[in-house]
Amino acid sequence: MAQKTFITRLKLTDFRNYAQASLTLDGRHVVLTGNNGSGKTNLMEAVSFLSPGRGLRRAVLPEVARAGAAGGFSIFASLEGMSGDVEMGTGTEVQDDTTVRRLRLNGAPSRSVDDLTDHLRVLWLTPSMDGLFTGSSSERRRFLDRLVLSIDPAHGRRASDFERAMRSRNRLLGEGRFDPSWLSGLEQQMAALGIAMALARHEMMRLLSSLIDQSRDPSGFPVADLALAGFLDDVGMDTPAIDLEDLYRERLAANRGRDAAASRTLEGPHRSDLLVRHRDKDMDAARCSTGEQKALLVGLILAHAELVATMTGFAPILLLDEIAAHLDEGRRASLFDRIDALGGQAFMTGTDAQMFSSLGSRAQFVGVDDGQLLP
Repeated sequence: MAQKTFITRLKLTDFRNYAQASLTLDGRHVVLTGNNGSGKTNLMEAVSFLSPGRGLRRAVLPEVARAGAAGGFSIFASLEGMSGDVEMGTGTEVQDDTTVRRLRLNGAPSRSVDDLTDHLRVLWLTPSMDGLFTGSSSERRRFLDRLVLSIDPAHGRRASDFERAMRSRNRLLGEGRFDPSWLSGLEQQMAALGIAMALARHEMMRLLSSLIDQSRDPSGFPVADLALAGFLDDVGMDTPAIDLEDLYRERLAANRGRDAAASRTLEGPHRSDLLVRHRDKDMDAARCSTGEQKALLVGLILAHAELVATMTGFAPILLLDEIAAHLDEGRRASLFDRIDALGGQAFMTGTDAQMFSSLGSRAQFVGVDDGQLLP
């Protein structure tokens, strides 16, 4: 069984609607209840900043600090992590009119927020993700890349480096500067990074699909069949990586004129799409009912959490916003049992504490009222 990672203390300063807030936890699940707009999701967003990236809302950093605050925000957490006990501090400060994010681990400055993945993995499911299957392919790529990041932290750096090289190539083509030396160098970078991204995504899909096939879900959430499309669909991903890189580099070179006319790169991992089908109904997720789509997404997140625990040996921290709102009592109880069986710590929100009654003593209940935490 995977080992548990859990937060024991959380302190916020000037974060969203919290001027000051402090929460002491004992390792159990955490249920946050209160009226809409009281700050439940804000607190979970703070926990999501204990992972690389922009948090569960993908917020622009200056917008996160409390309105009227003199400086940026800060988040402090103590936790039992993957490398033992650790104290984390992250937040923002303004330098030369630019808001930057800082991280300290056990009081020492850290070079990169990517170091957070050495201590815990944080996964989330929010109501804004309910439209994943009917939304844009870019939203599904972002979702998929979050899945990959949780077991392959280097994936984020590869993706950002690919985007940087692609923007440089697009700029040269847009300016009519078809310098073969510059373009070849950028296309070489794009090929190496792009194929690495594609292979990491396909490996994640293979692992997740295998786990889904092997599991017997007692909570009864529908099974999702997964596939990728949109990049090198005519080539098998079992082709040696070096050959895939050569092929993609050759296509980039051949398509310079077309890409210049389109003012963008028309082929690459940035065009991939995640395809999801409801297995029992043999139906695209986009065509399923709203309730079925929600159930598919919940099942997918739980399966991914199980995969992270299997791959890392540590159960991730789950952030589940309004998770019980549209489930009947029996389905809620089954869901909570499965969350508990994962062996980690989950933060859940709702307007009514009674919806979480089947958790019993397995959870610590905290009231939230206009940026104040109530025992």
